[in-house]
This record gives sequence, C-alpha cells and structure tokens, in this order.
Amino acid sequence: MGYVKWTFWLLIAVIFGSFLHYTLPRHEVVRVVNIYQERQDPSGWTSIFWSGPKVKSGTQTSYDVQFISAVTPEGKPVVYRNEDTGWGWPPYFKFDTANLSTRAADLQSTGEAPKWGVMTYYGWRSELFSIFPNAVSIKPVDGPEVSIVPWFNIIFLTLLAMAILTVRALWIQFRRNAIDPVLGDVADAIEDVTDRAESGVDKARGMFDDLTGKK
Repeated sequence: MGYVKWTFWLLIAVIFGSFLHYTLPRHEVVRVVNIYQERQDPSGWTSIFWSGPKVKSGTQTSYDVQFISAVTPEGKPVVYRNEDTGWGWPPYFKFDTANLSTRAADLQSTGEAPKWGVMTYYGWRSELFSIFPNAVSIKPVDGPEVSIVPWFNIIFLTLLAMAILTVRALWIQFRRNAIDPVLGDVADAIEDVTDRAESGVDKARGMFDDLTGKK
C-alpha cells in the first residue's frame, strides 16, 4: 500500500513539475538569423501547444505563424514561434507579436558581425511533434557572456513552496484537531460494539450450555 501511495504522489509531482517547466519563463542568449512566416495546420493533441486555433473562425484550423530562427553562442540552432497569448493561458498577456518581430529583425546579424539578445520564452521544442517554444520578448545585450538571473522564477517558486508548506501545516493541524478525534471516537465505538457482541455471544453460549447440561 505504501508503494502505491508514493507512486501516486511521485506521478503528481512529475506532472506538476512538467507543467511548471513548460509554463514558467526561460531566458536564452541568442543571435537572430532569420524572421519568417509559415502556414501551419495544428491537429490532434499537439494543437494545445499552439495559440492560433483558439481564435480561428469557422472550421478553418490552418493559419500563418511567425517564426524567429536563432543560434546560441555554442552554435546550437533554435527556432521560436511568435504568437500572441492574449488573455488565455499561460497568462503572459502578449499582444505584441508584430513588435517582437520588429525587435528581433533589428537584432538579425551574421556570425562575422554578431548582435546578441536575451530571448525570453516559454514552452518546449520537439522536432518529432513539430512543437516550438513561444517567444515572449527579446532584449539586446553587449555579448554572449551576459549573466542572467531568473528573478521571477526564484520569487514565484519561493512563494509557491511557502504556500504549499502553509497549506500542508494547516491540513495537518486540521486533521489532528478535527478528523483524528472523530476517527478515534468511531474506532472506540466499533470496539465497544464488538466487545458487547462478544459478551452477548458468551452469555448466549452459557445459557445454551445450561439448557443442554453441558459444562
């Protein structure tokens, strides 16, 4: 039973951790190499990783998506989609897709004369399922050696941990003061009923023995 309990909570932790990893903002120093637009037709379960179908009209699901191609200082290629989140989830309230494309285009450069920027984004990249992280903002920096401190994530995760610990403490106190006494009373009542039943059985057996002359 203990293994089932820990497996359940481990599964919950993995799901919740994956949700946070996808949703929380991340930062990456990149050099923009291309800005382009491409027709996409998200379908099936992967459509949850796209924003456009939520605002489609009628039954048309294909739409044009802007992309930002870049490379990291190590030469790793990265591709971001550039879609508004609007008032939906995750709550980045992004409405400036066109402005972001302009800022990214302004940082477009070559390896011989690089311009570097810090791309803020959320989401995952999967070549197998054609999933792209969504760019939120880009800011120019002097060079690829810039140090990035994810202050929002630090503060958010700290507050989240404090909230979880507070709820856990309140639950333990509530269980100790309200639930455990009731369970104890129920257990005592069951034990009392069991004792009475056993006593009644013993008395009935004694009476039967007296009637039959058994000792």
